[in-house]
Parts: sequence; C-alpha cells; structure tokens
Amino acid sequence: MEKRTKSVYSFEIKKEIVDRHATGETRMDLAKEFNLSSQKLVGKWAKQHREGGDEALMLKPKGRPKGSEKPVALSEEDKLRRELKRVQAENAYLKKLRDLRNQGHA
Repeated sequence: MEKRTKSVYSFEIKKEIVDRHATGETRMDLAKEFNLSSQKLVGKWAKQHREGGDEALMLKPKGRPKGSEKPVALSEEDKLRRELKRVQAENAYLKKLRDLRNQGHA
C-alpha cells in the first residue's frame, strides 16, 4: 500500500482559489481544477482568509520554534555561590535529620 504524502500549496494558489470561491465558483469545481486532495481544503482556506486575511494563507514554518538565546555562562564566583547555597541547604537538612533521630532515641 502506497503511503500518501501531504501536499503543500503555495500562497498564490490558495489566494487564487479563495478569491474564485468568493466569486461563486463551487468548492468541487475548484478542487478538481487545481487537483486538490479534498474539496474541504477550499472551505478551510476560505475560513482562514476571512478570519486572518492574506497572512493566514501563508506557509507556516515547520518544527519546534527556536528557543531564546543560550543562557549566559556563569562566572566562577556565581558558580561558587550556587555551590555554597546547595551545600548549606544539604548541611541544614542533615542537621535536622540528626536531631529528629536523636529525639527518637532519647
């Protein structure tokens, strides 16, 4: 069984189809003329055009959007401060744990 690939239609084609549909041509006739995979595309594009104008018919970039720039590298001093905070928190946790264990044996 042959896998069907998704067709991509240019802005110009979409715009022409939408304009002609607005003048009264049927979705079925336009789908046949432009060899569209479905006449539903004409209705979908017409709706997109009504709601978002020409821009809505433009091709959207594929894939995940690029994230913000990479985080700025921390200075050695900042790294040491973070490590100090982590060690202080760990130390406080261990002291609390020791105190709780000692309460149980008292």
